[in-house]
Amino acid sequence: MSQSSEIFLAKSTIKSADLDHRRTINFNMGRYNSAVPKGKEQFANLELARQRAKNLKWRAIETLDKQLEDFELNFTRRGGKVLWAENAEQATEAILQICKEKNCKMLVKSKSMVTEEIHLNKALEKNGIESVETDLGEYIQQLDNEPPYHIVTPAMHKSKEDVARLFANKLGTDPKLTPQELTGVARNILREKYVQAEVGVTGANFIISEIGAVAVTENEGNARLSCAFPKTHIVVVGIEKMLTSLTDLALFWPMLSTFGTGQKITVYSSIISGPRQPGETDGPEEMIVILMDNGRTNILKNPKQRESLYCIRCGACLNACPVYKNIGGHAYGATYSGPIGSVITPHLQGMKEYKHLSYASSLCGNCTEVCPVHINIHELLLENRKESVEEGMAALSEKMAWKMWRLASLNRRMMNMGNGNMKSKVVNGLFKQWSRHRADLDFSPRTFNEMWKDQFKK
Repeated sequence: MSQSSEIFLAKSTIKSADLDHRRTINFNMGRYNSAVPKGKEQFANLELARQRAKNLKWRAIETLDKQLEDFELNFTRRGGKVLWAENAEQATEAILQICKEKNCKMLVKSKSMVTEEIHLNKALEKNGIESVETDLGEYIQQLDNEPPYHIVTPAMHKSKEDVARLFANKLGTDPKLTPQELTGVARNILREKYVQAEVGVTGANFIISEIGAVAVTENEGNARLSCAFPKTHIVVVGIEKMLTSLTDLALFWPMLSTFGTGQKITVYSSIISGPRQPGETDGPEEMIVILMDNGRTNILKNPKQRESLYCIRCGACLNACPVYKNIGGHAYGATYSGPIGSVITPHLQGMKEYKHLSYASSLCGNCTEVCPVHINIHELLLENRKESVEEGMAALSEKMAWKMWRLASLNRRMMNMGNGNMKSKVVNGLFKQWSRHRADLDFSPRTFNEMWKDQFKK
């Protein structure tokens, strides 16, 4: 058992028994579930829109090498710079080098999962650079020294009372402040940071090869401020965020907002195609895009898993997953949690260390059902399990257990042997490791075959 799997079991055991956590999540999920159906009404034919979105992502991923080159060519024409990072270390080193050249003491950062993936804040802190999260949810998590809980809503697991107590402890505010007042406190603090920062860092929801631009959609305006006020704007983005055409955004922006929050469209949607041009009054003097691999080509070269690169990070599969709703986002021990995280993390960070995530699923298929780009998530989880076994990562005891199970399942006499209580005792006694973190197997008193014979006298 890997260290990551031991941590996962420990955290999930504690969190699944936390009733306060469950109440908070059920409340927040309930608001999401009531908003999303209304947002979907904007699509005349939702299934057609989802299939078209999948086809557009298929085209972008299948021609990714060409699209990336086109993006670089078109982006650099307007004075932008493109850096290529094979892994997290290269991306972090590039950002630190830029900060050094700009004599950066403070950096403002909008919400970005890819910067969480490379642990950018820790690297900046080690080098004496203050990094300030400007998204409200991310700012709350940074104050509490926690990673994001959810891909879209980083502080979903916190109630308004939790946030009020946190602000009181960290910022000295009144612990009885309302959500509106708490937001005002954060706004006043962060506005000063925008004008003080030498460098701004954002992610990108999409990158568009046709025009060489990045597309960012948000509800708070922090990404716009992070890229417009500082003199240097750095975009860190995974290579899979590619779209081939500007017109694709007409589908993907509403799709992302609807499946992410239930909105028809988010409040702020920006297309940024380079640094400030001659005659323009605002924008950064320098803009650099870091195109990051960090294991994505491992997925790209896998014909079956490649489909997971279509993900637009809406978080719908997390909100639908019964496992995620019980154990929470932090139990996964990875940047990307929930069903899609369980699919991609073993390929991004190593199958041996993270194969257990692919087993942390009921395989109910709800994640596949709600995915806006029709990724067959539950099938990819099964494929991960298959790959881990083929790579020799299954223990001997596990192999023997499944061999015995197969032998019994293919032998009708063995299946009908003994009553349900006897089978339950034998199996649960033999496979104690299985029932350590699962409910005991409970066999029915009689098999279907026996009941069929009795009913039809055969």
